[in-house]
Amino acid sequence: MAAIVQNVVTSGFFQLDGGSWEVDNNVWLLGDDHEVLVIDAAHDAQAILTAVDGRAVRAIVCTHAHNDHVNAAPELARLTNAPILLHPDDLELWDLTHPQRSPDAPLSDGQVLTIAGTELTVLHTPGHAPGAVCLYAARLDAVFTGDTLFHGGPGATGRSYSDYPTILESIRDRLFALPDGTVVHTGHGERTSIAAERENSAEWAAP
Repeated sequence: MAAIVQNVVTSGFFQLDGGSWEVDNNVWLLGDDHEVLVIDAAHDAQAILTAVDGRAVRAIVCTHAHNDHVNAAPELARLTNAPILLHPDDLELWDLTHPQRSPDAPLSDGQVLTIAGTELTVLHTPGHAPGAVCLYAARLDAVFTGDTLFHGGPGATGRSYSDYPTILESIRDRLFALPDGTVVHTGHGERTSIAAERENSAEWAAP
């Protein structure tokens, strides 16, 4: 049986470049009755732990290191004994939030994570952040995009460590290469699909 996708929405603040913005984050749990991966431990470790419901957390996977996606990661790791995984290109961003605690292991492009018999392929998709990754589960027709791709367009690139041409290249080359029916589980807001965002891209990704 394939893994099941669960969603927990947590609330807090995104902080960067001296600004602070209130946000709701999607925390994704992928697994079965016995084990899960947590994708983006945001804001509230206890709320995430409640959703885990006693299952073994095999890893806490960070799609990128903006504070609103990682601020609960060390506490959740402490509570579950799970390793924190992050692409090394985002270590500088990570250190802005957790200077005293490093991630436990790196993520790399093409790496495969397995949970509950389901493989997740790591896709390095820089632009919103240097070490941003997406996680593609072919068996589930699903991709977890963090803040790289949303319903209606790409993630923000107006602050430090981000770059608009780079995020467009990541979306075109990595995400739009996925099948049209792939469900896009985003870091904030509602789900979408690769087909829908490819169609939408005419409005924001013109050459």
